[in-house]
Amino acid sequence: MISLAGRDIAHSWAKFVLTGFGLGLLIGVTLTMAGVYRGMVDDALMLLKNSGADLWVVQKDTQGPYAESSSLRDDAYRSVLGMPGVSRAANVTYLTMQVHQGEGDVRAMVVGVVPGQPGEPGYLVAGRQITRAHYEAVADVKTGFALGDLIKVRRHDYKVVGLTQRMVSSGGDPMVFIPLPDAQEAQFLKDNDAILNDRARTAANPALNRPGVPGLLDAVLASQSSNHNVNAVLVQIQAGFDADRVAEPIRRWKHLEVFTRAQMEDILVAKLIATSAKQIAMFLVILAIVSAAIVAFIIYTMTLGKLREIAVLKLIGTRNSTIASMILQQALGLGLIGFVVGKTAATVWAPVFPKYVLLETGDALRGFVAVMVICALASTLAIRVALRVDPAEAIG
Repeated sequence: MISLAGRDIAHSWAKFVLTGFGLGLLIGVTLTMAGVYRGMVDDALMLLKNSGADLWVVQKDTQGPYAESSSLRDDAYRSVLGMPGVSRAANVTYLTMQVHQGEGDVRAMVVGVVPGQPGEPGYLVAGRQITRAHYEAVADVKTGFALGDLIKVRRHDYKVVGLTQRMVSSGGDPMVFIPLPDAQEAQFLKDNDAILNDRARTAANPALNRPGVPGLLDAVLASQSSNHNVNAVLVQIQAGFDADRVAEPIRRWKHLEVFTRAQMEDILVAKLIATSAKQIAMFLVILAIVSAAIVAFIIYTMTLGKLREIAVLKLIGTRNSTIASMILQQALGLGLIGFVVGKTAATVWAPVFPKYVLLETGDALRGFVAVMVICALASTLAIRVALRVDPAEAIG
């Protein structure tokens, strides 16, 4: 019967191969959707890994700095640095915005870092790290920027002095690193008209512009135009110390929120991308149902086209299990062709996607098993039709 199944496929091989190719593209989309989810998780974990932090100190009662807005004074790192078990602590800011270059722009996460401290890119593929206090930048290669390019963040131009790779936000946006003071200014920078209006309102306030207190107005205006806030303090702990034990005194005595790496992973994966994961899961279920329907329809149609041949087989004494095995083999063969085409297609077009698509071997193996199971289940309709054929139809 294996030979009979093969001969039947060879008789209509064009239809069989084209059907397998179409099913393969559908399977390729399914594998790609799974890869998109894996890529989202990998981006989130890469964000934490690239920060180089063991603890994230953020505003109290928030889940910042990635899932929620967080703001704390930039001198908080000094008190954190004096806590037991803390090796290094540094301020950092995060701001997702459009970074301009010439006539175009790129959506990126602008990160304000202190050179040589946690938060700066851990490695470069070209150029050097930021060494000056202003107007230098290190960009991810995904931005398309090159060494020496001038990019614009808010009002100021920055020279790209280094390039890094796989430095992305949890949403897949590439990162651009600039000095912390510049990032603090960019995050809360107002336009010129807003600054003039604020100055006029302040000057018109008699409590802030007292004639008998010279210099008061200038001091107030200076405080309004400067920014001393950051989004988080990145902390590295000393060897031999437990992260939870180091975090607890900071929460208790500094009145700040502290997250360990495990807690931050839970926030990013289980909360930040949870809705996207559910949506992708829904698409996977729909694609699986559509694939099963296609296989069932094709095998059912092929079976209807050879009912007389099946009746002849029954007339000469062929067992029902043998006939069912023939139809099952055709369904599994269709699934095998579809999986090979789908896996090849997913591998080819995954690098073209704007976001990172991670195709894991484990997902491919689970996908192969799922395809074979779906094809086997889809063949049951055709098998039931074949087993109901009356042998008398062979001579009817």
